[in-house]
Amino acid sequence: MTTDNFKNEENQEETNISTDNQDSPETSEDVSSLEHGNDEEVSSTEENNGDPTEESQAASDEVADEAAHQAEFEVGQTVSGTVYKIEDKFVKAHIEGSDFEGIVPISQLTSKRIERPEEIISEDDSIEGVVIKVENEQDRNNVILSIRKLEESNAYDSLQSAKDNDETITGTVMEVVKAGLVIDVGVRGFIPASLLSDAYIEDLEQFDGQDLEVKVEDIEPEKNRVILNRKRIVESEKAAERQKQLESLENGSIIEGEVVRITTFGAFINLGEVDGLAHISELSYQRVEKVEDAVSIGDTVQVKILDVDPEQERISLSLKQAQESPFEGFAKEYSAGDVLEGTVKRLVDFGAFVEVTPGVEGLVHVSEISHDHVAVPSDALQEGQTVDVKILSLNEDSEKISLSIKETTEKTAASTEDQPKVYRDDSQDEGPTLGDVFGDRFKDLDI
Repeated sequence: MTTDNFKNEENQEETNISTDNQDSPETSEDVSSLEHGNDEEVSSTEENNGDPTEESQAASDEVADEAAHQAEFEVGQTVSGTVYKIEDKFVKAHIEGSDFEGIVPISQLTSKRIERPEEIISEDDSIEGVVIKVENEQDRNNVILSIRKLEESNAYDSLQSAKDNDETITGTVMEVVKAGLVIDVGVRGFIPASLLSDAYIEDLEQFDGQDLEVKVEDIEPEKNRVILNRKRIVESEKAAERQKQLESLENGSIIEGEVVRITTFGAFINLGEVDGLAHISELSYQRVEKVEDAVSIGDTVQVKILDVDPEQERISLSLKQAQESPFEGFAKEYSAGDVLEGTVKRLVDFGAFVEVTPGVEGLVHVSEISHDHVAVPSDALQEGQTVDVKILSLNEDSEKISLSIKETTEKTAASTEDQPKVYRDDSQDEGPTLGDVFGDRFKDLDI
């Protein structure tokens, strides 16, 4: 009974009592007795109908309980529960420490694309989600939960931490698009094609479904935007491999490489993780005018390591020194005194360089060009001319050869006549001196 009903009944009792007093000839003592009887009646009525103060308190407690029940959960609050029922489009769970029921729509189970909840969850699984709505109606005490939002919130926190600390994380490629890769890192992240590697990759489909290590390049949770970077990891790994190889290379060792770039001053040879430079002067024992005359891009060559600078990542290489020196072969076959045919390659002021075998040149000094006097080599020779030369000496340490042209020809009479004449008295007789001839004739001269 409500408080208002109780008050109406009490007023009606008072009206009846007043009417009885007007119609009855009873004395005041009787009235008093009647009033006393009415008090007993009222008391009896109160016992049957309840104390209005207690009923009001009960009603207030009911409203308070309802408000407290309503305030038991708040939107954004994290709760835990146990799955007890799985439907096609949602999952039901008992909320720990409460008589509320948790409902997780399939769209709030995960950020991944699924057709049925059973793909990722089972009965009796323990779950944790964030409250996104409270339903506290008659016979309905439900909270709508989102596991996905909680996971995303935690994922964004982890991603921000990974970005701040430059940590490497792992994600699975979910989708390949024209501009790059969509990757699952707790939330949907994106790797632009330009940040996928340090080199252009034409076929992105090869990464579909793969687990990739990435860095967090940029993150904006409020826009659900996560940009990832794999290029930095590739570059870092290659730098480590380069340093490792640089430290393993030894001066004087001979290894195989591939010509990857040609310049006017030499060729760059790839040795695996690093490139080295072979200067144009180190491409061949023969004179090289243009690099393209000695090597081509794609050639596999043997090179000798001349010098390694790990700090600057510079390597000096030689193709010609990786092969047997032509001089070594020449020295094995020829010796001083041998005569052979050669070609004049260069003329200089002090003589002529003559190639005697491919890659081997010797010097014909200007004094060894002819029996006749030669002022400058070009007076007697010209480049490209074929001549016979005699080996005067071989120096294997310096790899130098002294040659002579005149030693291969006979001295002619004309050559003898052209020689300056020197007069010398070889007689043993002592002839007169000037003193003997002139005596004291010049002693008085004032000189």
